[in-house]
Amino acid sequence: MEFKKLDIKPEGNWVKRNIWTPQGKKTMIFIAIGAVAGLVIFVATQDKKIAELTFGEVFKSMTMGGFFGYFINNSPCARNQC
Repeated sequence: MEFKKLDIKPEGNWVKRNIWTPQGKKTMIFIAIGAVAGLVIFVATQDKKIAELTFGEVFKSMTMGGFFGYFINNSPCARNQC
């Protein structure tokens, strides 16, 4: 019987496997765009001056925008699977 030698390659760390892939980079860009869009929409719809806004309000709107960017990029239809 002959056995073939397995050629095992190191996978690298978690960041290289998940974040620095083309899909991971695209996801990070969409999250950033969503966060900025959430901030712009929040500031445009408020009747307050920019100096009167609190960090909690701004953070909440940026977080929601970031989640929308994430879900838009990683939906099944964005990956041509629908």
